Amino acid sequence: SITKERTEVILQGTSSLDPNDPTAVWEEFEFKCKPGDLRRRPCLISPYHYRLDWLMWFAAFQTYEQNEWIIHLAGKLLAQEEETLSLLASNPFAGRDPP
Repeated sequence: SITKERTEVILQGTSSLDPNDPTAVWEEFEFKCKPGDLRRRPCLISPYHYRLDWLMWFAAFQTYEQNEWIIHLAGKLLAQEEETLSLLASNPFAGRDPP
């Protein structure tokens, strides 16, 4: 069975020099089929799933210590690695300095 409530892992970055600054603007990395922007049409590719989106869903059931790959993913996003960014629907830092 599938749970009635869905917890989501959201990856965000900021261009602010001080991420603890209350005025820092945090921007979300959008995934191809993972729930996100409510104005975006839902992705339907049944019976298949994008692997990263699927892993993110299950990562929400556990801690990051149980899913160390999320730390590596975040590092690759911080480094603006093109291969990793190609797995996402959008990069809020495209054409700008990395977060």
